[in-house]
Amino acid sequence: MNLCIDTHSHTIASGHAYSTIREMAKSASEKGLIALAITEHAPKMPESCGNFYFSNLKVVPRMMYGTNLLLGVELNILDEEGNIDLPPSLLQSVDIAIASIHTPCFQKNNGIEENTNAYIHAMQNPYIDIIGHPDDSRFPIDYEKLVYTAKATGTLLEINNSSLSPNSFREGAKENIKTMLSLCKKYHVPITTGSDAHVDIDVGNFTYIEQLLENCDFPKELVATTDLHKLRKFMKRNKKM
Repeated sequence: MNLCIDTHSHTIASGHAYSTIREMAKSASEKGLIALAITEHAPKMPESCGNFYFSNLKVVPRMMYGTNLLLGVELNILDEEGNIDLPPSLLQSVDIAIASIHTPCFQKNNGIEENTNAYIHAMQNPYIDIIGHPDDSRFPIDYEKLVYTAKATGTLLEINNSSLSPNSFREGAKENIKTMLSLCKKYHVPITTGSDAHVDIDVGNFTYIEQLLENCDFPKELVATTDLHKLRKFMKRNKKM
């Protein structure tokens, strides 16, 4: 399976990453990626960029070194109601939007039902294309409900290479992702692949993702990142046009 698109990465603008847009794009090109999504952390993440950063993304070229760039955001899911930290006007203007739970921003963790509700409500937002790394046992969820809602709302579920790394701080990711992939096969729900790179050398690193997809015999037609046209077709914001 040729994973030629990375839908999750960060530059120095996110505050705790280490490469520029050009460095990330060059690395993507050198690795043969046809597209790279640069998804900076939204404002509630400590030390990240503010609203003006996202409002001015229109000035950045969408092609560098022969690689297509999708410039967007990784939103923080803030609570059980699925509230996020960019206003609708900015959320509509970016190329791609991921919504994720992060420990500095999701202050309340009351259990499976509450955590699942946070994802369910976020997926009902028409401009959230992807749920990022829903794989952390520190925030247990009902995967049947997650996958069912992803299908109902047309939201992509992310397989995150960083979560699968032996150095990951997320807990139980491999088993949780295997459960999610099994349900995605059952309900015919597409997934996306993100390196979650915070430095240029990690762009397009799908080492652990590829192993898991092969071991799970996951169908290629449900992987959005094998073709740019396919990815755009699966992205929720494009379905509204």
